[in-house]
Amino acid sequence: MDDFAIFLAVFRGQGFRAAAKTLGLAPSTISERITALEVSLGVPLFIRTTRSVTPTEAGRMLAKRMAPLLSEMRSVMNDVASSQREVRGLLRLNVTGAVMVDILPPLLEQFLDRHPLLRVEIMVDDRLVDATAEGCDAGIRYGEHLARDSVAVPVGPRRQRLALAAAPDYLASRGLPVHPTALAEHHCIRLKYSSGALIPWEFERNGETVSVNPAGRLTIGVNGASGAIELAKKGQGIIAVFENWLQPCFTTGELQPVLPEWWPEFEGPWLYFPSRFMSAPLRAFVDFLKEVQSMPEPLD
Repeated sequence: MDDFAIFLAVFRGQGFRAAAKTLGLAPSTISERITALEVSLGVPLFIRTTRSVTPTEAGRMLAKRMAPLLSEMRSVMNDVASSQREVRGLLRLNVTGAVMVDILPPLLEQFLDRHPLLRVEIMVDDRLVDATAEGCDAGIRYGEHLARDSVAVPVGPRRQRLALAAAPDYLASRGLPVHPTALAEHHCIRLKYSSGALIPWEFERNGETVSVNPAGRLTIGVNGASGAIELAKKGQGIIAVFENWLQPCFTTGELQPVLPEWWPEFEGPWLYFPSRFMSAPLRAFVDFLKEVQSMPEPLD
């Protein structure tokens, strides 16, 4: 089973060095184990060149079949380890970076305090990958990106908004836009996914929807969102990100809301996982999330 785990690490990392870094092994050890596995199976699993490691058709088929089996085996081991009163083992989550700013960290803090023998590993990825295919117990995505045929549990706020903001000094010098189409005349800070696609700017009011695509004076990957907000605070332009990310800046006055009547609302994030099995660590996390969601909102 260790050899199959190494194989999946090479498959996901697209190379021996990436797998070695993930597993904490020497690249030569990874290569030797893969060769031994190929010999035992009687088929090549990868095509190796000086520049790349590409799975063969047999390798792709093996990865597709083995990934869920190894996940289920890990669930069985975690269940056995947690057969006593304390939950223990490893919970692996594949999450979008948006939830790592202010939604997931405080939840994890409470969850880990409740289960001190549990370990959690977070893979932050803005690609729309299948979390279980990546070797994780569950994933966290927004509603429109949920995997099919999965169980979903809400995480954090049920509704969020895409908010526009800029520094007061910038708006004093450039003027406050009165309609989304006026954003084309402003310096804009755009965010884009690792795929290269820009996060769309779509706004709505009273049933009217407006899509704008201003040329970004600054374009930054979503993993650099915190830096993009800092640049907006320095007066480099208008930014569009989650309202909850900007709320502290609105409170301090470092940023000013722009066109708040046009901010679109969308569904919050969900934890999703296959229905066919649930490990003890995942079951504990699901129960915790359901408990948190049922708590009344604190009074101001």
